[in-house]
Amino acid sequence: MSDIGITSYGAYIPRKRLNRKAIADANAWMNGALRGLGKGTKAICNWDEDALTMAVEAVRNCIAGGDTDGISALYFASTTHPFVDRHNAGIITAALNMPDDIRSLDIGGTQRAGTSALAEGLASVGSGTTIVVASDARPAKPGSVQEMQFGDAAAAVALGSLNVIAKYLGGHSIALDLIDHYRTAGEDFDYALEDRWIREMGYNEIVPEAGKKALEKTGLTGADIDHFVMPTRQRRLDSAMAKAMGIDAGAVRGNLNPEIGEAGTAHALVMLVDALEAAEPGQKIMLVGFGQGTDVLIFETTDALKTLGARRGVAAHLENGAIEDIYTRYLSFRQILPYEWGIRAERDNRTAQSTFFRKRDSITSFIGGNCSQCGTLQFPKTRVCVNPNCQAIDTQVDHPFADMPASVKTFTEDNLAYSPSPPYLYGNVAFKGGGNIFMEMTDFEAGDLSIGTELKMVFRIKDFDHKRSFRRYFWKAAPADNS
Repeated sequence: MSDIGITSYGAYIPRKRLNRKAIADANAWMNGALRGLGKGTKAICNWDEDALTMAVEAVRNCIAGGDTDGISALYFASTTHPFVDRHNAGIITAALNMPDDIRSLDIGGTQRAGTSALAEGLASVGSGTTIVVASDARPAKPGSVQEMQFGDAAAAVALGSLNVIAKYLGGHSIALDLIDHYRTAGEDFDYALEDRWIREMGYNEIVPEAGKKALEKTGLTGADIDHFVMPTRQRRLDSAMAKAMGIDAGAVRGNLNPEIGEAGTAHALVMLVDALEAAEPGQKIMLVGFGQGTDVLIFETTDALKTLGARRGVAAHLENGAIEDIYTRYLSFRQILPYEWGIRAERDNRTAQSTFFRKRDSITSFIGGNCSQCGTLQFPKTRVCVNPNCQAIDTQVDHPFADMPASVKTFTEDNLAYSPSPPYLYGNVAFKGGGNIFMEMTDFEAGDLSIGTELKMVFRIKDFDHKRSFRRYFWKAAPADNS
């Protein structure tokens, strides 16, 4: 039997990094102890990002522009899926123009959903490629410890049996309804229990047991582990768990909390990507996920790790953050603080669902047209070629625009039109290779844009229909180094 394991990886961390000091300063009047947590930053979604849009970017970084025809399954793990009763994974596969007959699944309900999805993917991988992506954007009550700790991020891995960069050796899982925190249906925020209870009855009781059984199944000892990956918000707990399994202290990976916060279901996979970026061939990685039980998975890197093409993982995102010091803007982006936006924001954003379905290839998959007679690229795809010297009829073939580099041709900074992050930025975008689209721009501040600014396309929330609790997505232009 051929080896199965990880064949590629990618991550996405939002550009914005909220300064924890800004949170502490705003809330110290009611809880001065927050100042002790006010060091570092946490990654936060822009107003038009959520767990789904981050997942799309993580998968894009994982497949790195490769062909999606060989992908047979996609699992999307999150506790903050935007839709409770709409197939979130199906939106991802559509956005990335994957085959319609792909097997897709939403997985949630626990903070270890990411590692559980990974274990399920490894157990069910067949002749094709399985994508496992985990993403979370958890809201937290203002002034809470969780608000200081929670961050937003996503990570994805591709699984298969060809060109394996990290061979799966085995693992062990334990299911235990030990409540360390919970969020009931209809509630916005988590309810968290005492750290000591979580540490002593949770981690201390089940993680070493599962880890030792995983080592036993794979014929390894703790001393064989080169990278120990376990997310936790409790200081030194990861080192204690490693010691209990006989793993050297030098193998414990940094948890990235000071830079991005703790990213829920995504954090284990984010740390795994970080470990893969640092690993050498022949090293062994133990990955631990915790939440009403635990998952332990062990991998061994191969020589293929060194021949894998460039992937955008954790390191590149850590170098590309933009500090956010305005705490109230963060609350507004999270829709926790309702600002008075004026009459221009009072519009009905009802989506014509039948029209959306007919035009889903253009809207979700960002498919335009390529005239087979003259080669002109255009968006949207129409019956008639837009080239005035051609104007051929019914010659358009599908052409994807999502991965085409572009630049600013014209732009407007509009302070009159409504935007959740004013000014409203839009303009004419010229694609390298042909095609021009008038579209919205994101992740820029006022004064950032100029003619010729390099751009890339990102999948984002277009707007919210608050009356019907619906959100619609489309593609926007962002800085070329954004993700």
